[in-house]
Amino acid sequence: METLRKIFESSMKKELPEFNIGDTVKVDVNIKEGERERIQTFEGTVIARKGSQVSETFTVRRVSYGVGVERVFPLHSPNIKGVKVIRKGRVRRSKLYYLRDRVGKAAKVKEQIN
Repeated sequence: METLRKIFESSMKKELPEFNIGDTVKVDVNIKEGERERIQTFEGTVIARKGSQVSETFTVRRVSYGVGVERVFPLHSPNIKGVKVIRKGRVRRSKLYYLRDRVGKAAKVKEQIN
């Protein structure tokens, strides 16, 4: 329990922007390859958020070379270096799993206009 508290406190120092379901985000992930480390960017639409506090995760989906790719990221992971919101989406669902069945322009989320 003490280690969870330490992880939570260290991750809360990291400022992440406010993002919701349907937003298009760029996630900077720290990748370890042997002894080398590099930062890889994963850009896509947030289709789900689950959990709360330390165990919160979010799922990002994109289509790469005609194949749908989804990654689940722990929100407070030390491997996530940053999250940048590209555009806000206007949705009326808490999970966008229906986008998996859509192809092309039908798989797009409308942009929220303020």
